[in-house]
Amino acid sequence: MSKNKDPGPLSKRDIHEKSIEEHLERINREFKTGFEFLRKYPRSVSVFGSSMATPESEHYRQAYELGQRIVRDTGYAVISGGGPGIMEAANKGAFEAGGKSVGIRINLLRERSANPYETDGIDFTYFFSRKTMLTFAAETYVFLPGGFGTFDELFSILTMVQTAKIPRVPIVLFGSKFWNPLKEFVEKTMYDGYHTVDHPDLSLFEITDSVDRVIEIIRKAPVSDWWRNIN
Repeated sequence: MSKNKDPGPLSKRDIHEKSIEEHLERINREFKTGFEFLRKYPRSVSVFGSSMATPESEHYRQAYELGQRIVRDTGYAVISGGGPGIMEAANKGAFEAGGKSVGIRINLLRERSANPYETDGIDFTYFFSRKTMLTFAAETYVFLPGGFGTFDELFSILTMVQTAKIPRVPIVLFGSKFWNPLKEFVEKTMYDGYHTVDHPDLSLFEITDSVDRVIEIIRKAPVSDWWRNIN
């Protein structure tokens, strides 16, 4: 009886193909578990902003108030990226108001653990799968001052609404001092100067300094369940 022949070490191609399969399996798993997770929160508001904001900062205090008011005035869940700074503040406000405080987190070395004010959360390895969940997560999106990640999430959602890949969703930029220069750039440079956006695109977001106005926008926002029926 012959012995099985030793297949020898894996080739570079075998290793590469195995790596691709493992990545695809993890990506599929993240999308599946992500959408299943979001089904638990059919009414929610997502709050974005800098992870570097401290509890002493004005923007941290504003995000905290927003989290509280969203829970108390609308009963919606508050969703954040689950990290520190603005994300922590919004979750803390919702948590201390007795509401649903949710974190959609990314595994980063600089943010090693979830903020302690979540009632529920989920972790992602890939930015693109996490960003997809954040894009489909809410009836209203509120952006406070932030860095590259905040702008990445903002323009992703703006693009999805602009191209009708998702229904029209209120996009609120909170903090006029920070956001007005962006509005000016969009209007004067992108629209007037280079014609890289259309006139209707100028109304895709609203800038405000009023928590009351944010609550009014949330209350008037249509509730859309179309994506929750995706097979």
